[in-house]
Formats: sequence, C-alpha cells, structure tokens
Amino acid sequence: MSSWWRAYKAQRHRLKSVLPLLTVALLGVALLAQRFASRHEDSGPRPTFPAKADFHFIRLEYTDLPQYHRGFGFASRSGTGDGWWIVDWPEADDHFTTGIQRLTRIDTGEPLHFRITDDKLFDNPWVYATQAGWWGLTDAETSRLGEYLLRGGFLVVDDFWGEEQWEVFKETMNRVLPKKAINDISEADSVMHVLYDIQEKDRTFIPGSRHLRRAPGGGVVVQQPAGTAPAWRAMYDDKHRMVVAINYDTDVGDAWEFADVPEYPEAMTTLAYRYGINYIVYAMTH
Repeated sequence: MSSWWRAYKAQRHRLKSVLPLLTVALLGVALLAQRFASRHEDSGPRPTFPAKADFHFIRLEYTDLPQYHRGFGFASRSGTGDGWWIVDWPEADDHFTTGIQRLTRIDTGEPLHFRITDDKLFDNPWVYATQAGWWGLTDAETSRLGEYLLRGGFLVVDDFWGEEQWEVFKETMNRVLPKKAINDISEADSVMHVLYDIQEKDRTFIPGSRHLRRAPGGGVVVQQPAGTAPAWRAMYDDKHRMVVAINYDTDVGDAWEFADVPEYPEAMTTLAYRYGINYIVYAMTH
C-alpha cells in the first residue's frame, strides 16, 4: 500500500468522524451569492487561504485539441494563462473555496492548479476540469488520470456543450477508463444526498454568464442555448464508487465565478454550491 493511499484513507476516516458536525445551513448557501460588497470585475486582489490543508480545490491543466487550442492566452485579474483549462480561473476557485470554508468544517486551503501528469495529483482526493469537450489528452495524461481515479481519486468535469463536445469527452474517457459506462446519476445515488438533498427538480440548467439577458423593464432572463439539455452523469469503478461526476450542458463554474454579481441568479449559485459540496464530501468519505 502506497504512502499516499494510507494518508488518503486516514483523511477519509477523519472526515467521516466529523461529518455529523458539518455546519451546513441552506439559508447560508442562499445568502452566499449576496455576501460580496463589490462587483465581480472590481473585486480587487485575490483572497488569501492557508497554504496547507486537508483539502484544496485542484484545477487540472491539460492539453487542448490542436484544432480548438486556446493559444492566445486568457486574461484574469491574477494574470494570464494558455488553454481551455483556465476558463473561470481564479474567481470560480476562490469563491467556491470560500464557500466550502463557510459552509462546512472541512479543513480547506488555497486553490491550486497543475498538469494532470504532476505527481501532486495523488495528494488530492478531488480535482476539477472545465471545458472537457475541447481537451485532447495525451497518452501520458490519460494513463495518469486513469491511475488516479482507480486509486480512489474523484474528477468533476464541467461547462461543455453539444453533441460534438460530448463525443470528444466520451472518446477521451474511454481511453482513461476503458469499457466503463457513462450513466445518468440516479436520484437514489448517495452523492445526491450525502450532505444536501438534491432532487429531480434540481437537475436544471445552470447558466453561464453568456446565457443571461436583460429583460425589458429590468430583471434577468436565463436563456438556454438551443439544442442543449442539462444532464448530470457519472462513471463508476468496479466497486460502484463514483469516480467521475459530469456536469453536461450546464455551467457550474460560472455560478461559482459570478457569486458576487447581483445580476447572476442567486438560486443558480445556491444550487451550484450544493452540487459542488456534495461532490467533495462524497469524494472524501467513499
């Protein structure tokens, strides 16, 4: 048994022992989207978090498909980056990390990002990848990701849309976890109830900021892209433990990113936090 696996099992045991003590008031989630005093674009320097903790939000850096590579650099208030992996960074990571600290007793530190092939991957039970419809993982990346998942890791993928991107994602995951099916998450699955009760009615479209329109006379209209249908899917290992949570035709990352923007629908941010925290608690206790 590797030292990583022993440490990970011990960490999961610690979290199980404090799970009944988690401070999770639904009202607190509802208020989270309104707690910031300034608008997203004027939010100033990044918040500070502990450098070391039991849990860190990990954003995966990955190789893009050559024909869709986002090679011109993506600007953020914390700098620039290259590739689709960086979309919504760092605001989504920072806001969601702050939410985890406020709404649970999970020992949570600063958000991090690194390549799939980095050995630090195995130090973390939960990782996140956005825009997975445009990734073009190398053999080394698919091998490393598959090893990570089968050794107890948990991947959340988010913000990819339409049949073309779905086919790219599905083909890639067949290389990562050969012959493992992708299924819709059933309402009875424990990930839907491990902390928050997420009901069938909650499998709704969570909009990206690009899907919001001002209504005549004020207010915001949520406009779903034509031809899309939100789906919440998963992949499981041989012991029927969920190892990949799939947010398809929906944008949880934007709901985290724009948590401090009054125009973004508060109910959607609330739902995005519930999904994200359930995924984390599941990953650390199953």
